[in-house]
Amino acid sequence: MKILMVCLGNICRSPLAEGIARKKIGERGLPWLVDSVGTGSWHIGEPPDPRSVSVAADNQIDISNLRARQITRDDIRVHDHIIAMDSQNLQVVTRMADQDDRRKIQLMMDFLYPEKNMIVPDPYFGGDDGFQHVYDLLDQACDAMLDKINGLSNQ
Repeated sequence: MKILMVCLGNICRSPLAEGIARKKIGERGLPWLVDSVGTGSWHIGEPPDPRSVSVAADNQIDISNLRARQITRDDIRVHDHIIAMDSQNLQVVTRMADQDDRRKIQLMMDFLYPEKNMIVPDPYFGGDDGFQHVYDLLDQACDAMLDKINGLSNQ
């Protein structure tokens, strides 16, 4: 199973989601892979935002070695689940995807609140407390995501 987390610059939300999901996948003993990308190119090659690194570290997760990259069509083809943090990124990825691959794309918060079109807010321009809020949302959503995907893969 290959999961791809997607946000705008791949320095705040998606690396946090990747780190949280990796930790939870490891704790569950699942043989799954998780990666993250951005739809924009502004931060290619950069590490996650220091505030993301800090909030992850506060929760015993190290994302400091991750580097931002931009999504490609190959990413869409090779991943089983493509998880967007907000509707803007969902639209970008959906436009990039072939018709068959569109079924793999969904919003992260849909795992917690199906059909509500809720987003994970971008904390980049906010204060440090926004990063903790995003972490808390992603922590809950990753549990729900893994429960759902694992349930589907065991059918």
